[in-house]
Amino acid sequence: MILRIRTLGDPALREPAKPVTEFDQSLRTLFDDMVKTMVAAPGVGLAAPQVGLSLRLFVFDDGETGPRFMANPELSEPVGELLEDEGCLSIPGPYYPTPRHARIRCAGQDLEGMPYEMIGEGLLARIFQHETDHLDGMLYIDRL
Repeated sequence: MILRIRTLGDPALREPAKPVTEFDQSLRTLFDDMVKTMVAAPGVGLAAPQVGLSLRLFVFDDGETGPRFMANPELSEPVGELLEDEGCLSIPGPYYPTPRHARIRCAGQDLEGMPYEMIGEGLLARIFQHETDHLDGMLYIDRL
C-alpha cells in the first residue's frame, strides 16, 4: 500500500520519534509499504515520521544495496564534510546545497531486531544523516 507522505507544516515532522521495540510481522508490512511509497515518490530514503508514525526507523535504497531497513539508528565516526544539493519528499520541489559529513557509521537494528551497522560514504552517508534528522524532528532546511 502506498502511504501518504506528510509535508512541511505537519506536526509529525517536528516531533522526535520513539524507539522501535516490537519486531514483528506488522513491522515487515510497514517496511514493504514504506519501500513502495519511497519508490513511487520517487526517493532514496523515507523515515517513519514522514508517513505520520512516531517510530525511529527508515527505509533507504542508494541504488547499490537494494531496499534496506534501519531501526533505532545511531550515527558515529563522522569524517569530512560535503556541500551538495539535497531535497526531501516532505518538502516537494526545492533542492538546496546542504552540508553533511562525507562518511559516517550508522548502527541500528534490522527487521528481526538484530544489530547491524554500515559505513556510508557519499550518497549513502547523506541518506543516513537526512533520515536520522527526520527521526529527531529536524528537516534538511534546518541545516541551511
